Amino acid sequence: MRVLATAKIEAVAPKGGEALLHQFLKAYRDAVQYIVDGIWGLGDTPSEESLHKMFYSELKRLGFRAHHVSEIYRRAREVVEGAKKNNGSKPVLRRLTARIHPLDYRVDFSAKTLRIAVLNSEWVGLRLKWYKYLDKYLDGSWKPGEILVSYRNGKILIYITFHRDVKPMDSRAVMGIDINFNNITYTVLDLSGNLITIGVIPFKGLGRALHLKKLSEDLQRRFPNSWRFMKWVRGVRGRWLNRARNILVDSAHRSSKRLAEIAKEHSALIVFEDLDKLKENSKHCYKLSWEKSLWCYKRIQMFTEYKAMVYGIKTIYVNPFKTSRRSPNGEKLKFINYRFVV
Repeated sequence: MRVLATAKIEAVAPKGGEALLHQFLKAYRDAVQYIVDGIWGLGDTPSEESLHKMFYSELKRLGFRAHHVSEIYRRAREVVEGAKKNNGSKPVLRRLTARIHPLDYRVDFSAKTLRIAVLNSEWVGLRLKWYKYLDKYLDGSWKPGEILVSYRNGKILIYITFHRDVKPMDSRAVMGIDINFNNITYTVLDLSGNLITIGVIPFKGLGRALHLKKLSEDLQRRFPNSWRFMKWVRGVRGRWLNRARNILVDSAHRSSKRLAEIAKEHSALIVFEDLDKLKENSKHCYKLSWEKSLWCYKRIQMFTEYKAMVYGIKTIYVNPFKTSRRSPNGEKLKFINYRFVV
């Protein structure tokens, strides 16, 4: 089983290098847009082999390397297929982002430097702003793959994809997880249905995020017609909402890390409720729908599934119908206290 991880790193280019990289990213975006415009009117999205026959000579003439061209094909097909799947209009690309093949860059993790091949066989050197938490990818078990280079708001961002092979763990228990607004409850059973442990992980991030959301909404009500045109209002509102998002992401990371550690301790298969379309089922209750708007249960599930996968632990999703009323082993429920039953 292969596990993928992406590390986001800010980079700094030497004098003259930033302009060269910006020129390459702009040419890369324009090349993808050129292919999108050329194949949008076709009934079926052409294969990469067909795109190679149609556009290879033109892209090579612009100074792209062979692997640049193949990545441009992939990106153009993804954009077209995604837009048509959602019944959208022809996409117009604006962001300066390029996917780089492993053969088109050289990274030195000891010196924290990165060299990227750009147009006309030129190379741009970048200095990576390294953080300690990224050292976990340098223990020898992770191997770097393709990277994503992005230029936003005057900053160069590098997304390095790491991968490693993990042996699936044999499950000796089952861990059921129930995600609520203010806590996450887990129950670990052995394969015979006997209770091993039960516990609650507090989740305070949602309440704090909802408070910040309420502050931003109250600020909008003070200036209902003019808040979009007032710079200080937009700035304060943006800071509050960004802080709310960061709180939710950090809380989800901490909770999912704890869940994955518990599952590893008991070698347990993780079981989640399949809560698709949950937010659509609260249209007649304003308070519930307002709270659900920031309830990041999907993010908690996704983070836990990924962190468990690193340990070789499997995750499955089950139908939530009567899971809160029915015993997992089919026996009669018995109350331990006002909160827990077995």
